[in-house]
Amino acid sequence: MPDGNDRALVESALAGDQKAYQQLFEMHRQAIFHVTVKIVKNAEEAKDLVQETFIKAFGSLKSYDSSYRFSTWLYKIAANCSIDAIRKRKIEALSLDKPIATKDGDVQMEVPDYSYHPEKDLSEKRRHFSIEEAIKELPDKYKEVIVMRHREDKSYEEIAKMLHVPVGTVKARIFRARELLKKKLKTLR
Repeated sequence: MPDGNDRALVESALAGDQKAYQQLFEMHRQAIFHVTVKIVKNAEEAKDLVQETFIKAFGSLKSYDSSYRFSTWLYKIAANCSIDAIRKRKIEALSLDKPIATKDGDVQMEVPDYSYHPEKDLSEKRRHFSIEEAIKELPDKYKEVIVMRHREDKSYEEIAKMLHVPVGTVKARIFRARELLKKKLKTLR
């Protein structure tokens, strides 16, 4: 639903009233600043974008459809100005696939892969293996509740129903199983 005050100010501005332009600016300046700063993440740039937004809006005020809120129309202009500003400041990217031309000829870019850590991978496998071994060594009544809870992702109530025991018993067994696992895994370190 359009704001009547905005509509009246827009009509006055279109009729040439400079105070109406000033009032529209003052009424919406802070909100437009918040829109732009949220997008560009830079307060100084956002201040410039507020000015740019109002210049564009006032320059095309005749195209504003008064059946919609003026603020919505203004926010859209602010968002577009902000996105354009981000596009303009994008840095040129360096392609890792294209050869680089040097005075001695073309050179291929070689980038080391720091993402793979064999030691970390091995320790992770050992840890997983240790947990699996520790679970296998649990007494059956503890092993089954741990497997149901953590591998099969069953609720306490589902486990209780499947084992025909109270929920409290399930919770106690899971607690006891976790304690046994902690002790077992501490000795493996």
